[in-house]
Parts: sequence; structure tokens; C-alpha cells
Amino acid sequence: MLCVVLVPLGFYLGENGGEKALLIGICFLVLIVEILNSSIEAAIDRIGHEEHDLSRIAKDMGSAAVFISLTLVGITWGLVLFF
Repeated sequence: MLCVVLVPLGFYLGENGGEKALLIGICFLVLIVEILNSSIEAAIDRIGHEEHDLSRIAKDMGSAAVFISLTLVGITWGLVLFF
């Protein structure tokens, strides 16, 4: 949902083509990471729903990747807009 707001804002707030590409591209990076996380979770759930340490670690690492990509969005937008 955040991309629905940030992508049009990226077109509006970016001062040149490079800034616009950076602000919009970083939003699509989050979507890509989220899709990969969902595919990891689906594959783990396909194997089985019982508790297993490796399954938990794989799901946690996918969620961490999404968190890091969202953090990168905040840092990128902050640096482009305020510096």
C-alpha cells in the first residue's frame, strides 16, 4: 500500500530523472523482496506445517529482508528529500 502513495510522490518530488528513478525504483525493490519472501513462506508451508528450526529460520530471514528493504526506503527517501 505504501508504494501506491510513494510512486506518484516520487514522480512529483524528484528534481531530476536520477532522483525520480531512485525514489520510485527503491519502492519496487520492496515489492520484489516481498514477493521473494512470500515464495519462501509458501515453499516452507508446502513442505509441512510442523515446527522445525530450519523452517523458522528461513521465514525469519525472509521477514528480515523485507524489514531491511523498508529501512532502505526510509533512508533513501530521507537522504534524497532532505539533503
